[in-house]
Amino acid sequence: RMGLDEVLRSAKDFSPSLTVVDTSTPSISNDVNIAVEIKKNTGSFVVLVGTHPSALPVETLKINESVDAVVRREYEHTVLELATLIKSGTVNREGLSRVDGLTFRWGGDISANKDRTLSEDLDSLPFVSDIYRRHLDYRDYFYAHSRYPIITLITGRGCPHHCVYCLYPQTFNGHKLRYRSIKNVVDEIEYCLNNFPDLKEIMFEDDTLTVNKKRAIEFAEEILRRGLKFQWSANSRADVDLETMKALKKAGARLFCVGIESGDQRVLDSMKKRLTVSQIRKFFADAKKTGILIHGCFLVGNPGETKETLQRTLELALELNPDTAQFFPIMIYPGTEAYNWARENKYLTTEDFNEWLTSEGLHNCVISRPGLSNYELVEFCDTARKKFYMRPSYIVKKFIQGLSNPNELKRLSKGAVTLSKHILKGSLRNKKAGNC
Repeated sequence: RMGLDEVLRSAKDFSPSLTVVDTSTPSISNDVNIAVEIKKNTGSFVVLVGTHPSALPVETLKINESVDAVVRREYEHTVLELATLIKSGTVNREGLSRVDGLTFRWGGDISANKDRTLSEDLDSLPFVSDIYRRHLDYRDYFYAHSRYPIITLITGRGCPHHCVYCLYPQTFNGHKLRYRSIKNVVDEIEYCLNNFPDLKEIMFEDDTLTVNKKRAIEFAEEILRRGLKFQWSANSRADVDLETMKALKKAGARLFCVGIESGDQRVLDSMKKRLTVSQIRKFFADAKKTGILIHGCFLVGNPGETKETLQRTLELALELNPDTAQFFPIMIYPGTEAYNWARENKYLTTEDFNEWLTSEGLHNCVISRPGLSNYELVEFCDTARKKFYMRPSYIVKKFIQGLSNPNELKRLSKGAVTLSKHILKGSLRNKKAGNC
């Protein structure tokens, strides 16, 4: 965790020829400011990457003239090609114009090169866990729903679904599924288990690990074949069948993070979720049979949302009773269908991205429409958290979970501290309207 001064000292010591800054929409102004300061102190070529410049490349470059370029969509190969160009000493308009996926500034002009084809050969990429080992302390990162310490991996990229709010398929990785080989993934798992001896869990951050049943079962079988003993969690959908869940549980699956989003079918349909409420109920029943825990994600404020549909969502959350749950207003990101819907209907409360985060680093709700204001969405989420987590039956269940497993007790204790602060401060903070 480095402050700006420490970042700049480190940059000066390293003296890079190329600086790559990952970005997001809520942090874009700060990201640009850091990039500009690094350029001032090192003279390096500065390029921004991530979902925000992928969605708004020209607008991002116009924030500050010191930023040299942005990369659209996935950036490993584009950045490598750019680094090779810089190392060769031929950084000019002609050279930059040959780097696919790059939008760059030269003189007073901004030029956009053709898109880069998304890589199909994910096995050619180095293990991200080797970067963790050399450059990051994975103990600095905590997921409330996961055992600590944890690291994250991916087994593939892309998502075939078209949920209107989902950022990465629409702006970054695309909808086509591209996979690492099972051997390559499990090789990296072995690397992690050998190099991080205190590791308690691996989180697979694929958009949806379970979307391909055949591959999911092959993944489980390879873990078992190698005799690997570890617990893991993954992003999933509420349409995984019982057979797949049984296979994954046997291979160490502890928890699925699942986007339930709404308890109202019309809202699910308007989100293009391609799920039914009855499917969600069956999924939870099957998960209970296998012993896989569920972290339920509920996203409110979508097209078609009303006060009545909000209530149905809360009722479903209490009925399903996932191990943990999160309730948040929809975050409208540039490049998504949901952002276009909100902008076209003038539902955005601000287009200043600096206002998309609170001073505490929490999301602001920036969507407000007739019959359902941003304050009402935030108030619902605040109320839903209290009603979900403050149930006596839930508290007793968590207490028993903690007593049965020391590692679970540590996770619950750490998560409870964060949650209690959020719940106790929520009502006061939300009077400012829009904070969540």
